Amino acid sequence: MSVPTASSRPSGPPALSAFLRGVERRGAVLAELQAGDAAAGDAALTEAMRQFRPEAGSLPMADWPRRFWALLLAQPRLGRRTAVAVPIEATDRLGELGSGPRAALLLRVAAGLSEEEAAGVLGVSLAGYRLALQRALPHHADGRADPLAWQQLREQIHRRIKTLPPDRLVRLSSAREAVLRGEGAAVSAVADGATTARPRWLMPLLWGLLALCVLAMAATFLPLGRGNVDGVGSNRRVDVEPLPEADSPASTYGDEAAMVTHRDFALLADPHGEAAAQDIEFNSWLAAQQAAGVTAPTPPPDIPVQEDVAPSPVSHGIAAETQAETEDAP
Repeated sequence: MSVPTASSRPSGPPALSAFLRGVERRGAVLAELQAGDAAAGDAALTEAMRQFRPEAGSLPMADWPRRFWALLLAQPRLGRRTAVAVPIEATDRLGELGSGPRAALLLRVAAGLSEEEAAGVLGVSLAGYRLALQRALPHHADGRADPLAWQQLREQIHRRIKTLPPDRLVRLSSAREAVLRGEGAAVSAVADGATTARPRWLMPLLWGLLALCVLAMAATFLPLGRGNVDGVGSNRRVDVEPLPEADSPASTYGDEAAMVTHRDFALLADPHGEAAAQDIEFNSWLAAQQAAGVTAPTPPPDIPVQEDVAPSPVSHGIAAETQAETEDAP
C-alpha cells in the first residue's frame, strides 16, 4: 500500500479551496496596502488562511467573508505600517490615514465588500463605518471631496490586484495549497518570510564578491619590486638603471649646415645690411616713379646722360640707304 505524498493528499474541501482562491489576490493587495510592505502582507495573509481553515467547517458559507477579512485585519503584522519615503502614487498616500480609516477604505475598494459587510468585519455600526470611510476619502485642501483623486485611487488598487507579479502568485498559491493540506511547517515558513524571491545565499555571495573586488583594487597599489622571476619560488629585486643622457640634437650637424638652415640666414649672411639698404633705395625710387605717372624708366637725376651714344639708323638715313642697296642687288 503506497503512502500518499504531499502532492497526492486531498487539498481540503472544494468549497474552501475555491473560496481561498477567490480572495487570494484581493487579500494580498489589502494586506500589502494596510501594512505598507508586500512581504509582511503575504505573511499575514498566509497566517489568516491557516487560522480560517479549522473555523470554516463550523460556519455557514455566508459568514465566511466576514470571518476571513476579520482574521486578516487582526494579524499583528498589519498593525505596523512601513512608511513610504516618497509617495509616487495615490495608494502610497494611504499611510497618511490612521489604521481604522485605512482599513475601512480597503475593505470597500480592495476586498469589494458592501458597507454593511465592511461594518460587520470591523465590528462597528453602519454609521460609524460611514464616518470612518468619509474620513478616508480624498479631499481638497478646503475640505471638499475630490472625486478625481478617489477614482484614481480605485483604479490603482484594482490594477494592482490584476497585475500581481507571477513569482508572487506562485508563492501565494503554494502557501494556500499548504494551508489546505494542513502543513503547518510549510505555512510557518512562509509566514516567517523564509520563502522569498531572493535566495538566502545570494546576499552572502554578493558581499563576498564585493570584498574580492576591494582586495583586488587594493592590490593594484602595492609595489611591484618583488616577484617570482625564475618560477621556483625565489624572490629577486628588479634592477633599475638610469638611461644615459641624450646628446644635443645640434651636435649632429656641422656649423655651416646649422648656419644655412638657420631661420635668420639672410641677416647672418649680410651682417652690415648693405644689400638691404640697396633694396630699400631701389624700392623707394620705383615707388616715386609710379606715383609721378612715369611708365617708361628714366634715369635718376644724379646719373649723367652719356653724349656718345650711337646715332639712330632711321634718323640719319642709314636704314634707307641699306634698303636701296638691297633692292639694286641682282
